Amino acid sequence: MAKNSPRAPFCIRFIEENQKAIVILLLLISIMGGVVGLRYYKHTREDPEFCVSCHMMKEAFKSWQMSKHRDFTCQTCHTMNILEQNRMLIAYVIKGGNSIKQKHGRVSPWDACKGCHLADVEQGSVTLSNSYGHAKHVFMQKISCSKCHTGSLHNFLPDEKTCSECHADKLIHGMGMEGLSCLKCHSYGERAPKMVSKERCMRCHKDLPTKGTMSSLNCFDCHHPHGKIKPSNQDCLKNCHGNETNVGQHNLHMTKAKLNCQDCHKAHIWSIGKKEAQHLCNRCHRLKDPATFIY
Repeated sequence: MAKNSPRAPFCIRFIEENQKAIVILLLLISIMGGVVGLRYYKHTREDPEFCVSCHMMKEAFKSWQMSKHRDFTCQTCHTMNILEQNRMLIAYVIKGGNSIKQKHGRVSPWDACKGCHLADVEQGSVTLSNSYGHAKHVFMQKISCSKCHTGSLHNFLPDEKTCSECHADKLIHGMGMEGLSCLKCHSYGERAPKMVSKERCMRCHKDLPTKGTMSSLNCFDCHHPHGKIKPSNQDCLKNCHGNETNVGQHNLHMTKAKLNCQDCHKAHIWSIGKKEAQHLCNRCHRLKDPATFIY
């Protein structure tokens, strides 16, 4: 049928006579298709305006502009592959609305966090530097970013209420610290293993001496905010000063006079010199040289 068709010789003759023009035309179509495809690709992958084509996102767009992520396009975090993009686009054109399930709104953004913040979270997993807290929670305990940084509309500050979901036993007791939130003390950037350095304590407790006896200790070696924050006489003897009862007049004062360590050794000063002895020793007996106490 095709061979007997009067059009066949014409088509063959037309192609033979215009081979160069047809090749050039096909080449131009390919180039134009490539340019259009590249522009479409860049539009879908790099232009926030692409998101507006499907979403009523004025509020989200405004919050993004005011956030710390404003220098990054939507697609940096709300990632989709080419197949997902085109499937959603076709479904939207045909059906409209939220016609298929998607992950780029609430799921994939959290998967993209480590792409930019890997240096923040990985440090500390080997050495205690930069962000020990993130390393412990993200790499050691495999906790996702969304667990703590609940956020809403591009505001990803950590929600400190989530701390108590895992650390229900870590309440703060006494000494006026009851109202403090977890991150007031536990800094994720501290080098200290417990994420609480002595310097961080001193930001609030500025009147405490930084030099002298026991100044090399960490505050939490004696004070346990989640347990017993004020050390007792037995804590001193059990943890560090077990032999003190055998030194000088300590045993006499502790057993006969029933004195506690802190009755004489005042917190954060500890040492007793002649000046301190004038206000201590004469409460019970005649003042003596404190140097004779240890003999």
